[in-house]
Amino acid sequence: LMEYGTGAVMAVPAHDQRDWEFATKYELPIQPVIADAEGNAPDLSASAYVEHGKLIHSSEFDGLDFEAAFDAIAARLESEGRGRIKINYRLRDWGVARQRYWGAPIPIKYGPEGQTVPLTDDELPVALPQEVEVDASGSPLKKMPAFYDLGDGWTRETDTFDTFMESSWYYARFCCADNPEAMLDDRANYWLPVDLYIGGIEHAILHLLYARFFHKLMRDEGLVNGDEPFQRLLTQGMVIAETFYRETANGGKEWFNPADVEVERDDKGRPTSAKLISAGQPVEMGGIEKMSKSKNNGVDPQSMIDKFGADTVRLFMMFAAPPEQSLEWSDSGVEGAHRFLKRIWRQVTEHLAAGTPGTLNVDALNDDQKALRRKTHETIKKASDDIGRRTTFNTAIAAVMELSNAVAKFDDTSELGLAVSREALEACVLLLAPITPHLCHTLWQQLGHEQPAIEAQWPKVDEVALTRDSIELVVQVNGKLRARLEAPASADKATIEQLAMENENVQRHLEGKTVRKVIVVPGKLVNIVVSG
Repeated sequence: LMEYGTGAVMAVPAHDQRDWEFATKYELPIQPVIADAEGNAPDLSASAYVEHGKLIHSSEFDGLDFEAAFDAIAARLESEGRGRIKINYRLRDWGVARQRYWGAPIPIKYGPEGQTVPLTDDELPVALPQEVEVDASGSPLKKMPAFYDLGDGWTRETDTFDTFMESSWYYARFCCADNPEAMLDDRANYWLPVDLYIGGIEHAILHLLYARFFHKLMRDEGLVNGDEPFQRLLTQGMVIAETFYRETANGGKEWFNPADVEVERDDKGRPTSAKLISAGQPVEMGGIEKMSKSKNNGVDPQSMIDKFGADTVRLFMMFAAPPEQSLEWSDSGVEGAHRFLKRIWRQVTEHLAAGTPGTLNVDALNDDQKALRRKTHETIKKASDDIGRRTTFNTAIAAVMELSNAVAKFDDTSELGLAVSREALEACVLLLAPITPHLCHTLWQQLGHEQPAIEAQWPKVDEVALTRDSIELVVQVNGKLRARLEAPASADKATIEQLAMENENVQRHLEGKTVRKVIVVPGKLVNIVVSG
């Protein structure tokens, strides 16, 4: 790729995917020079090996890890006068001037002999004129001598800053927005850096680059202390939807909103044809695109909110995709989210009608009760991490759905059984409360709590509940699944090997074979390697 450095080609097909594809197509030799995690030459049959590791087939550099190899090779090249380390900065020039009225004035003036001089403190601030006529013929400031003519041949800059300039430090101004005397004060250092910054992909490309640049400028000027404006970044994806159009007589396209189109789908839900609802005439399907005015594929969620409620739409949007990926709008997906919320409501209602729970005596639980309670606390642990650390709301919702399934299969209306299912349902309600607040507020009160769910303590994980008496292990023979077996959680490696070898189906696949190795991955699997 010519934009990579000065156009250099890596030419290391074992460890660069594009080079690997080129070498594979033209049957060129592929020599690995980086070992895998176990110190062996990596398997290059399916793709390049692009992980960091230790060098092999590299003469005196063999055995060096990534950092050491980088330094050693760079030192060698520099000592031979054949190269040196250079840092390439990829921040492009920032065009901050715009020929328009709105925007912060640029505090520069120009002299009669071509001088370019910053305005003094006494000449600041520059206020935009209020009586102005905006038309399509350019910036109105250029037509207002009262604004730009400073006398004696001096003129004021009529361009204004791009909006990225004004927004590149707003996160800091928020900390002390009521200060009329200074740009920032000590409160900015108290609150900064921002714990979590959420923005669209255009923020990651432009705004965040400029915000970091601006922050370091403010640091150098003594306005802030820290080096970085943000600790964590969540770049949210776009909302996409199907597009429909017809060719026009002049070669253009007329786009139709998905709400005005009826789509025929096959058994797998894939679109096969589409027609206008009003006229019944066919339209072309343009595929899935970012929602935009130009493609007329924007969907107003209000109709779905009116039909199913705000909680349903919120749940669908959180569940349909991780926040950093594109969300494909789907009416059927909204309906599915509604069905799940109705199931949660029904489960709470049926639970309340089943009787009064007893005291949750964890020492008296039977195996089924222990299993549901373990599932409850596994869900709390996973959902808390997904929401609090990973910000993957979709997997947190999926975990609550699994817990709801477990509650549905739990058929125990004893006082202790009801206590266990009450704990599970209360966990479902509290874990969903940030996503579906209205439903969970009502269910939380129905479950006997006076305070709103939003004020309730987030559920805590009981580590004791997570312990297992037995675990399920997968047994493979040469990497192929041959059995699943229950083993005591405390079983050692020898015991697990013996249980795997004694399994009836495993024995069938060992007949006439020689066992070369038995690999035990604790708590997960046993892989028996055979030959013959």
